[in-house]
Amino acid sequence: MLRPVSLLPALVVVLATLLGVPAGTAQAAPGARAADADPLDVTIETLSSSEIPHRGPIRVTGSVTNRDEGPWQTINVYAFLGSTPITTSADLAEAAATPATTEVGQRIIDLGDPDTEYTIDELAPGETAQFSLTVPHRFLRMTDGGVYWFGVHALGEGPEGRLDGADGRARTFLPYVPKTSKTVDTSLVIPIRRLVAHAPDGSIGGLGRWTEGLSPGGALRSLVDLGAAAGSRPVSWLVDPAVVDAARRLAAGNPGRYLGPTVDPADGDATESPSPSPTPDDGTDGTDGPELTPRQQAAADAATTWLERLHAGLEGSEILALPYGDVDVAASAAHDRRTYRQARRRSAGDLPPWGLPTTPAVSSPSGYLDAPGLRLAGRDATVLLTDRMFGARAPAVAHVAGRTVGVTSSGAVDGGPGPDERQASLAMRQRIVSEAAIRLLTPGRKPLIAVFPPAWAPESASGFWQGLDLDWLNLTTVASAMQRQGTDVPVRRLKYPDRQAELQLDLPSFAATDALVRAGDTLQNLLTENDQVAAEVRDEAWTDLSYSSRLRPERTRDSADRSRTWIETRLRGVTVDAPRAVILSSGSGRFAATVTNTLDEPVSVKVEAVAEPPLRVGVPTQTIDLGADERTTVLLNASSSGVGIQNVTLRLTDVDGVPLGSSDDVPVRSNRVSNVIWLIVGTGIALLLGAIVVRLFRRVRAARNT
Repeated sequence: MLRPVSLLPALVVVLATLLGVPAGTAQAAPGARAADADPLDVTIETLSSSEIPHRGPIRVTGSVTNRDEGPWQTINVYAFLGSTPITTSADLAEAAATPATTEVGQRIIDLGDPDTEYTIDELAPGETAQFSLTVPHRFLRMTDGGVYWFGVHALGEGPEGRLDGADGRARTFLPYVPKTSKTVDTSLVIPIRRLVAHAPDGSIGGLGRWTEGLSPGGALRSLVDLGAAAGSRPVSWLVDPAVVDAARRLAAGNPGRYLGPTVDPADGDATESPSPSPTPDDGTDGTDGPELTPRQQAAADAATTWLERLHAGLEGSEILALPYGDVDVAASAAHDRRTYRQARRRSAGDLPPWGLPTTPAVSSPSGYLDAPGLRLAGRDATVLLTDRMFGARAPAVAHVAGRTVGVTSSGAVDGGPGPDERQASLAMRQRIVSEAAIRLLTPGRKPLIAVFPPAWAPESASGFWQGLDLDWLNLTTVASAMQRQGTDVPVRRLKYPDRQAELQLDLPSFAATDALVRAGDTLQNLLTENDQVAAEVRDEAWTDLSYSSRLRPERTRDSADRSRTWIETRLRGVTVDAPRAVILSSGSGRFAATVTNTLDEPVSVKVEAVAEPPLRVGVPTQTIDLGADERTTVLLNASSSGVGIQNVTLRLTDVDGVPLGSSDDVPVRSNRVSNVIWLIVGTGIALLLGAIVVRLFRRVRAARNT
């Protein structure tokens, strides 16, 4: 049973009077247990105002859960409020880390107003009850601007009776800003980034995790819902286009790598790319095709809804486009600068499939970027760096290495204080509002730029944006927030921790993806009617070099190797077979080789011969075109100036001369007699004829003499 009032407040007021505590408040008693051992779990769910108002009360609602093994009775719930303002971001960060058992405010008790207390008669183990409190404005009169503690205490009687201190507690921050006409620019950035892993055939791997992330309650879905709930309020999005493409592929049934025709063989014009949208015969366009499995269908449904929600959120908003695949910029600067430049070009322009305009951007999930990576980013990209790189008194906008940099607040997205969930929606909002208030009250009024954690899954967007509709808080975009005079900061002042350098992707990771890209180029050169599979493979390779791959580089390298093996297996699907042996009876001749295409697509190849001197083998220079499951015979010319057996290796290449992997060896026997032997034979015959002529001459002369 729940009842709004009990007689306990009267006893508390009497005790407060005896102790000399001001009327209307009572100092909380020291806690008798650690907050994480509190038997009652208290959560603040809503606040009627995200700041201490200049007039009117504050209403707070929430829940109390009994996590003890026995029942609890007569649980009284009170609000409390701190008396000393927090005026710096450093002090606010320190306050957020304050142990939950530390008393930071006075409980608000008023016998004349029963709404200041809520009583829960009994809670069984595991049971939850809601509460509602109202704090009259007379308890909220402040003179000094800053951030104040605010929270709720629950006191009750458990299996061991009544113990000293609160039996459950929840805390947050409430800023107070004196009346002013000033405002502080605040830009909130919603990231759309995550690891995009692929199966060897190019389809998206980890369907279960994607379905979970794109469904209500998942991180990707929760962030999109939060952004969409902003409505017409300015919000900035930090988007990896590879994540959008992955969702499009999932919505299409998650087809594998497409090897079919993308060009019209009649005129060579490219047709619309089927990737990552459905392939023409995959059944997702309403025609006959393979039926989706339950897991594929679940992922497709979640991705379709997510894309619709994302489109609604992105429409009319600032879109900061990351390099395709969220490439590790610092690692690219160290190992392969070309990778970043290619990934950047891939993300340039409008965001498909909606054609929404984007702005190039660079921002790591941690906010750290070393000097070479910063220089590689280019002057046209919006660079966001964490304030942790600048130390104390970090600027809001900085000029570093000839680039204008937006400095993001790490504290704003660290969340609220414990013991309740520090990154709950309300806790995050109150921390952001508090950081903004401190900046407003600080000379210079630096803008606030906050990038939400990419794995953050706000449990609800309800009331989040309404709590930011404050007279002194001006929501704006990153571009607008950076339109101010920045502070020149030497590159040497930037702090790039050793741990960040250790986490950077290594050279073998770039080597693995480079091998995958080369295999994709060769596959496209092999396929007669496909001019897009190489770009599809390149997109996949870039996702293997993402910041998300830092935590498990071995797995992403293995993923790239498995995809390359899948491609090389298709390359070896076109074979060349030579005869078992060739005999050149006159020193030259012709022999035939067979080229077979076992693939389901037409291919274009060339034959290359590598012969041992003095054997020479001439091959056709023209391209050999084969249809699906087709074979043909190729005639080759061979000649040799020597005698004996020489070997020749026939191998297939693509149209650019890159080997496909199929080869065959054939021994060639030459019976040709050399010119030296013919000279010796000719000389012998000439001597024989000369001897015969001389002998005949002598016989004739002897006969005449006789």
